[in-house]
Amino acid sequence: MRHYVLRVALITVVLAAVLFAAFRLSPWPSVLVLRVLFDRDAARAMAALEPRLPAGLVEHLDLAYGTAERERLDLILPPGPAPPEGWPVLFWVHGGAFVAGRKENVGNYLRLVSAQGYAAIAPNYTRAPTARHPRPTEEMLEALLWVQAVAADYRLDPSRIILAGDSAGSHIALQTAIALQDPAYARALNLRPDQAVTRPRGLALFCGIYDLSELDSTGAFEGFLHTVQWSYLGTPDVAAARDAALFSLFAHVPPNLPPLFLTAGNADPLLPQTEGLARVAAQRGIPVDALTFPPDHQPPLGHEYQFTLDSSGEEALTRLLGYLGRVSAPNPS
Repeated sequence: MRHYVLRVALITVVLAAVLFAAFRLSPWPSVLVLRVLFDRDAARAMAALEPRLPAGLVEHLDLAYGTAERERLDLILPPGPAPPEGWPVLFWVHGGAFVAGRKENVGNYLRLVSAQGYAAIAPNYTRAPTARHPRPTEEMLEALLWVQAVAADYRLDPSRIILAGDSAGSHIALQTAIALQDPAYARALNLRPDQAVTRPRGLALFCGIYDLSELDSTGAFEGFLHTVQWSYLGTPDVAAARDAALFSLFAHVPPNLPPLFLTAGNADPLLPQTEGLARVAAQRGIPVDALTFPPDHQPPLGHEYQFTLDSSGEEALTRLLGYLGRVSAPNPS
């Protein structure tokens, strides 16, 4: 019996050592755990929206916009005939800390928006560590070219595209818009946005991460951020990442960006990122519609608060729809 106990103890110690080494030598073990957690939480959020889903939507799911495994998107169209100029397009990049998430994680929220008269597009992209910065942005540029190529088939108006995103998707959406507006920045990232891509009419960004310089990587989120940065920038030492300065977007925001809609919850650890982007945009003369909440707001609104349609989530949805209506008008003022 004693020998059995000793063998079990030895095996346990060896397994613990192997796991410890795996987590220290590669971000993959932590990434796989994060993917399970992100998908679980997103599935709960989307399931809670099911009772509110509208009837009559026309859905084209899992369409290929490229040749890679994850270069696929969902297209959701409103009920009824399209307007003469075609549907305005809400192009929403999902979150997931660059390492997790998938298009289905925002699907039901986009169905609610689509019912108000928008073609909603949710693309997947290749996640880190398989792909590193800025590959997802390159894929979003490919997806936008796809939208323009098929616009007539689906009655879309490619001149009225609003880029949107949540969490990491907000970074990707903003970086995509910057690359389209600033050829020098695109070249620095080795991106080659086709000049035929129509510039977006607006940017709707929820709970985003945008800049490393204002990111608090200490405390409870230290391990999480270490995994994300290692996965996406390719090194556990973020300061040594060759493109860290290009990942940080505040210094690259051009004055010719379209109007922004920004929001984050009062208890979101990334709230300072949204506040920082609002300041930078204001300094550059970019119109900003920002929805934030007092520090003592109850209940505290955490990361991705918008997907829970309590009173604050309803307010965010109402503000988003108002913003979309303004920037996507056929002849905006």
